[in-house]
Amino acid sequence: MTITIALAGKGGVGKTTFAGMVIKYLVQNQPGSILAIDADPSSNLNMVLGLDLEWTVGDIREDMLAQVKSTLVEGGAAMGGLPGGVSKREYLEYHVRSSLAEGSRFDMIAMGRGEGQGCYCAVNHNLREVVDGMSRHYAYVVIDNEAGMEHLSRRTTRDVQHLFVVSDPSQRGLVAAQRIAEMSKALDIRIENTYLVINRVVGELAPETIAFVEKLGLPLLGTISADAELASFDATGKALVDLPDNSPVYLSVETMLKKVL
Repeated sequence: MTITIALAGKGGVGKTTFAGMVIKYLVQNQPGSILAIDADPSSNLNMVLGLDLEWTVGDIREDMLAQVKSTLVEGGAAMGGLPGGVSKREYLEYHVRSSLAEGSRFDMIAMGRGEGQGCYCAVNHNLREVVDGMSRHYAYVVIDNEAGMEHLSRRTTRDVQHLFVVSDPSQRGLVAAQRIAEMSKALDIRIENTYLVINRVVGELAPETIAFVEKLGLPLLGTISADAELASFDATGKALVDLPDNSPVYLSVETMLKKVL
């Protein structure tokens, strides 16, 4: 059975870094291949994983729709279709599979930009089926989401076994994390477990922060300390999955994942 792990959190709290550490842990400790899905148009999961990215699913979708529009204008035999009689589903499946960035025991696909003007319902349905079909061939799927969770059910029909909501220690960040967790309950998919992770902690959590977290109704799985080495990797563009195994950031994530996997 494929285990699906989703990450969520407002921008700037280190959610994509956490996603990279999750993938690093899975590669080193769990059997089977991993599919990373970058579902946040503004994130750079490929850089965290040290992968080049040429195409996104958004690029593929827009290119296909442009070709369909061109046949409508030209008025060919297959008006509104694709050149050569290729079906839209076949076109999407071929190009989405071709857009995979391949790493060591993990692949990555980026969803890219959001929809433009017009109706995208049919093409999004096909894309969801294509991505879900691909996902079945992996032991783990790790989905790095944007802050809002409402789009997740448009990306997959799969159940999510573990949702990690990442926040910084600020009350504004924690309130945003609570709202994201509440929003996830309204999705048209089943999320089995939801956890709070507090990132970029300096020293110990303040008593006021601990008291505030206890009122959120969101179980705190663990914390990650602010780390100079990770900041150095970020500043120089090094892949964060290359952080040493004794990195405090990685060790914190490792401890958390051992509790739930």
